[in-house]
Amino acid sequence: MTSLARMVLRIGLALAVSFLVACSGGQSTDAPVTGDIAPAEEPEPAEPAEEAESAEEVVEPVEVVEPAEEVAPAELAEPAEDAEVAGPVDEAATTADMSTVDRLKRNAEQFEYSIGTPGGALTIATISEPLTFNLAISNDASSSGVLGYLFEGLTLTSWLTDAVEPELAESWERSEDGLTWTFYLRQDVTWHDGEPFTAHDVDFTFNRIIYNDDIPASDRSTFEFQYLDADGDWQQSRMAVSVIDDHTVEFTLPVQFAPFLRSMGTAIFPRHILESRVDDGTFIDTWGIDADPAEIIGTGPFTISSYEPGERVVLARNPDYWLADGDGNRLPYLDRIVHNFVDELDAELAGFLSGESDMHIVLGEEYAQLEPLQDEGDFTIHRRGPDFGTTFLAFNVNPGASPDTGDPYVAAHKLDWFGNVQFRQAVAHSIDKGAIIDDVQHGLGYPQWSPVSPSAGDFHNPDVRRYPYDLDKANAILDNLGWTDTDGDGTREDSDGNAIEFKLVTNTGNSVRQEVTRIIQQGMEDLGLKVDYEAIDFGVLVGQLTSTYDWEAVVIGFTGGPDPYAGISLWHSTGDLHLWYPSQPEPATDWEAEIDAMYVLGSQELDHARRVRYYLNAQEIAAANVPLIYTTLGERLTATRDVFGNTTPTLYALWDIRYLYRTDQ
Repeated sequence: MTSLARMVLRIGLALAVSFLVACSGGQSTDAPVTGDIAPAEEPEPAEPAEEAESAEEVVEPVEVVEPAEEVAPAELAEPAEDAEVAGPVDEAATTADMSTVDRLKRNAEQFEYSIGTPGGALTIATISEPLTFNLAISNDASSSGVLGYLFEGLTLTSWLTDAVEPELAESWERSEDGLTWTFYLRQDVTWHDGEPFTAHDVDFTFNRIIYNDDIPASDRSTFEFQYLDADGDWQQSRMAVSVIDDHTVEFTLPVQFAPFLRSMGTAIFPRHILESRVDDGTFIDTWGIDADPAEIIGTGPFTISSYEPGERVVLARNPDYWLADGDGNRLPYLDRIVHNFVDELDAELAGFLSGESDMHIVLGEEYAQLEPLQDEGDFTIHRRGPDFGTTFLAFNVNPGASPDTGDPYVAAHKLDWFGNVQFRQAVAHSIDKGAIIDDVQHGLGYPQWSPVSPSAGDFHNPDVRRYPYDLDKANAILDNLGWTDTDGDGTREDSDGNAIEFKLVTNTGNSVRQEVTRIIQQGMEDLGLKVDYEAIDFGVLVGQLTSTYDWEAVVIGFTGGPDPYAGISLWHSTGDLHLWYPSQPEPATDWEAEIDAMYVLGSQELDHARRVRYYLNAQEIAAANVPLIYTTLGERLTATRDVFGNTTPTLYALWDIRYLYRTDQ
């Protein structure tokens, strides 16, 4: 959420939370969030089974039941056929992945910062325009991508090694039991308006915003901890956040939490600016997209200089930023960052070729055109292996109804289709991943079977159940359900005679995703399903997915990262981004309860090998039940002008924006 939000753009790193994606190009230093984007307005989170009335109440650690050596899934939905094994394409991809990983690791090991030259700008063209300037409630990567330059957390994850490093915190200590963390804050940090940053801002951020049930804080699910009590029942609790002095803050957790330091990258907000807005109940309306950019106050290396809707957002160097280079020169080096908004991905490419922009996320279809132009165009295309982000097909199984009209979000007979695992497995077999890789990604792609990218290393499970393109198998599954074309009109009917017809949507502005959606539509129509396809505005689509819930099937994408916990809001049944049925008061299915357990236990396991097993298990459960039907992973291809210093391609990013400088100044 907000921690990932700011890192994806500022440091070019995706690791803490999932975001809905608008495009496969974008605005970050790392395959710009791939256009991932989440809701401008987030639905109310589900009420936990047991929740403390205030963060202050949670001061005593709970007694946690030690899990078995290895937790197995309770009941997996059996696939229609035995799991498929890896074929030649997958083996070749794995070999290529390892070669790329080794090369990128060597880059990181050999990199050393240079003393840069101040001045100049980084200009980026993007189809992704921010939906809000309130990072605390933003779930879209377009907004967080811009705001990531303004806000910081207590920690930062290295773009070189993925190790957690100090940011607003200078150092920290952990108690022997791993439950109490004490952070010692930097004393040389000021907000953009000159006010000092203190521990009271940290306390305000967690206790008054993130843990405020009246605010749909995008980071809340990260800091609501689940655990097994002495009776073996799941409970939920929050951590206590206490100010020790102006520059010391203490966190007391109810359970051990493996990604805690990484999660401390969540953005910290200014108490002196926002406390009155929280007090009077107007926080949700604060820092909207129509706000004066000068009012958006952070501690980060840049401020918003100007915003012209539909045109551009310009970020200006913060002259009082706390970080300096090895010679004592105040960072950042760049004077400006400019995001120019364009309508289509083709315009992003045109802007790069004309010299109007300095970096471009290269699509597979563009690679053959751009690759021979590198020398004369003074740019380099960096290849960095499979993307961390994902693109998938999902069906809406939300059984709720509109609070305004009382109408169900999804008609009852369609809920029966979408909720049937065999239906989803049949559809999975109808998706021609080979066609997507060949025709859309022009050979620069990888079939995806698991929620976790191969770029995540040992967290990736290569042995999950697979659904290769096989229309005969898909048709047989539907025939066995008794869903056949009884009237000969070309469309199957279900057992009650309802024609199997539904609406499939994706977002406009992304020609690649629209091509992928057309291939998916064709595959389903080849099964005798009637699919009404429509591409709609991304902001409208986000509203449907996260607020009004009035959708049936969607092709969309999420960001990802090297740690599977990044997907907690997507995969946990209480998550507001649990797309197919969000914010469940209780897990709707046994397999969702099992995935909940895997993510929770994985987050609390400090032994890496055991932690890996939990997430491998979660991927197997997800693959068997296919709530999300994955397509392919694109090769991470980023073209950058050869006029920037302090850059090198790594597994996680191309640079730290604070140290980036132009060599042509």
